[in-house]
Amino acid sequence: MTPVVWIHYARPRPHWYALSETEKAARQAAWTDIANASKLQGAENIGRYHIRGQQDYETVDIWRFTNAEAAADHWSRLTVAQYNEWYAFSNNVGIAMDALA
Repeated sequence: MTPVVWIHYARPRPHWYALSETEKAARQAAWTDIANASKLQGAENIGRYHIRGQQDYETVDIWRFTNAEAAADHWSRLTVAQYNEWYAFSNNVGIAMDALA
């Protein structure tokens, strides 16, 4: 199995701001639980970065997963938890260039 990085760009959708702080916290807690479960399965969150300038997104999260299937499973669980309904996003998965040699 080839390790992969998952690059996730995101920004809140407009209706996110209509939620109460309690509703936002509950959704974020569910998404944090998903992240923690992925970490227990060997994923590593490299970091979250704020994007400045002329970009479509507000943040970028970079993760390392043991394989593409683990990254897809992580995204699948976020989708079930309705993350994609509240955040606009773009995902990329890549492998290290030395893995291609």
